[in-house]
Amino acid sequence: MSWLTAEEALQALKTKPQTLYANVSRGRIRAKPDPADPRRSLYQAADVQRLAERHAGRRKAETVAAETIRWGDPVLSSAISTIIEGRLFYRGRDAADFADTATLEQTAALLWNGAEALSSGTTGENTSPSLQTAFLALAGRVTTDLPSLGRSQAALRREAHGVLSTVSDALAPGLPDRPLHLRLAESWQRPQAADCLRRALVLLADHELNASTFTARVTASAGAALSATVLSGLATLTGPLHGAAWQGVDALIEATIAVGAEQALRRTLAQGNSVAAFGHPLYPDGDIRASALLGYFPLPSKFAELREAGEAMIGEKVNVDFALAAMAAAFDLPREAPIIIFSLARSVGWLAHAMEQVESGELIRPRARYAGPAPETVTRR
Repeated sequence: MSWLTAEEALQALKTKPQTLYANVSRGRIRAKPDPADPRRSLYQAADVQRLAERHAGRRKAETVAAETIRWGDPVLSSAISTIIEGRLFYRGRDAADFADTATLEQTAALLWNGAEALSSGTTGENTSPSLQTAFLALAGRVTTDLPSLGRSQAALRREAHGVLSTVSDALAPGLPDRPLHLRLAESWQRPQAADCLRRALVLLADHELNASTFTARVTASAGAALSATVLSGLATLTGPLHGAAWQGVDALIEATIAVGAEQALRRTLAQGNSVAAFGHPLYPDGDIRASALLGYFPLPSKFAELREAGEAMIGEKVNVDFALAAMAAAFDLPREAPIIIFSLARSVGWLAHAMEQVESGELIRPRARYAGPAPETVTRR
């Protein structure tokens, strides 16, 4: 990435400093402290150029639309969550503060606009958390659950309870009416991890219009069952650029064990690869979810080594993918624990967005900008 000084960014944007800072706070321009002078900031050149071109009116409407889905401007309205000035908010409540005491069930009640706390499951079977079981259970519901269109929000909330119970029975099996974080800790036989699991579940419940949530909203906009929206979100979450990014962190830790953090990072950067553990475009000053989680468990030594070296070399703070992988290592959780935690938590957000999308009554159907071979001449008769 190339970076600009404030003077260079202002010259490119032809705007006032206040406008530059506002664009940073809204996540439109990424910024980081200047290594030569921590009192100053540097600004991501590609973000500045994108906004400069927009303001100059040199881009066609279809180009604007295409770039909007790549960390661009908002593409639809939502009252569920947002990121403002480096803080994550759930319906106006600071998510990091909310995570100090709330459970995932209470988070669901907040995001679903329901006042009651939720029952978290229906089974007492003592099995291990399984992503495969969640996929199969959701797929089994899709063919029998009712479509979501034409139903009241009260009816959809009742069904959302059932869908969350289906997911919970697969990802956090345990006794009915036990809080999900306790069920998860007990299923992994790690009671000492319970409070950190609770905090992580709350922090990961929603994150505005990320890839899996957008997928879930598209599915819901077609009128599919709520179980189908969660299934589609879950499938998207498994991608290595999304919920499975923790595997990239694990790979860095393995390399750190073998050759040391600095050499591991140098190799990764020399190969032209991005480093999954550091930075987030919506958090110029550091991923608030990571900082809200990392202070509540002892950081394993290799993670501490990687964090120190990476933040110095890359100039970005560690993100929530790093925090999840570190938490799993600190409590000796199963290797797939990060994706289990992420999937269980984010199911709450997918259901909230699905219900909001159904209420809007709109089908999400963007147009494609055709870039293929010239169409054959059509002879009209």
